[in-house]
Amino acid sequence: MQLKDFYYDLPKELIAQDPLEDRASSRLMVVNKTEGTLKHDTFRNIKAYLHPGDCLVINDTKVIPARLFGTRTDTGAVVEILLLVRKSDCEWECLVKPGKKARTGHRFDFGGEMNGEITEVKEDGNRIIRFEFDGIFEEILDRLGQMPLPPYITHELKDKNRYQTVYAMHDGSAAAPTAGLHFTKELLKEIEESGIDIARITLHVGLGTFRPVKEQNILDHHMHSEYYEVSREAADKINHAKENGGRIICVGTTSTRTLESAASEDGTMSPSSGWTDIFIYPGYRFKITDCLITNFHLPESTLLMLVSALSSREIMLNAYEEAIRERYRFFSFGDAMFITDSI
Repeated sequence: MQLKDFYYDLPKELIAQDPLEDRASSRLMVVNKTEGTLKHDTFRNIKAYLHPGDCLVINDTKVIPARLFGTRTDTGAVVEILLLVRKSDCEWECLVKPGKKARTGHRFDFGGEMNGEITEVKEDGNRIIRFEFDGIFEEILDRLGQMPLPPYITHELKDKNRYQTVYAMHDGSAAAPTAGLHFTKELLKEIEESGIDIARITLHVGLGTFRPVKEQNILDHHMHSEYYEVSREAADKINHAKENGGRIICVGTTSTRTLESAASEDGTMSPSSGWTDIFIYPGYRFKITDCLITNFHLPESTLLMLVSALSSREIMLNAYEEAIRERYRFFSFGDAMFITDSI
């Protein structure tokens, strides 16, 4: 399977640069995953496509303001540091820009509130940085850090909370699970009151989600690892829905990857946690996911490959062509798609 098989041409003006004022007012394309028929709607009406007994699975990870700017204490040069994975209370695996000259022992100052020192340079080029500070790291980070927006978003984000779902709870992500950005608390309450269970799982999204696939044969691509947790409560809700004929509807590719990593071969869930580097592409047999609420993804991305696996490459690319014709908004702050078994 070739990388070029997942290419489509997207006009740059369709890349959403800013979130809508009303989260639920984004457009919604509903796509039948087997027949390819589709319908245009508004996300506020998503409840009309959900059935009592279904289970909606949401990723309650919280994006941290992981982009820091500091100065080299020896040269005064400005550096950009992206926090990727927390190793201990004061140590993080980071991406440093510019990175070629960032070596072990180099120290950085962050606005006089915090210092950092590179303690290790990893094989992949990431750095381990030990931070020195007085007080609570999260509070200092909230003052100094910026949201790590995707590289295709060039506008400044005025409100940090708009790159956060309304149900975000557990700190740890370097990127938002953007399919969830369309939900409001009111909409989630309406969904729950209509007989649809909501299961919360956690997967901390890494910056690897933005890394392009470079291999022409997609089977040669190596996925980044991300940490996930599935609680007993979430597993029980998912199993109950399955046992009673309900559908498992994932909100976002991160929820999908979590369930498909944690599920048994027979399609049952148990509480679990760990790291996953699962790569889902056409030909994959889903163990538990029935339907998916998602955004419109980058050409040749692993996310486009995942949605093509749930439906088909042809159906997805046709839907994307329709979205371009209809001037849908694409990517993180863009519109939504519901891939379902019926319309």
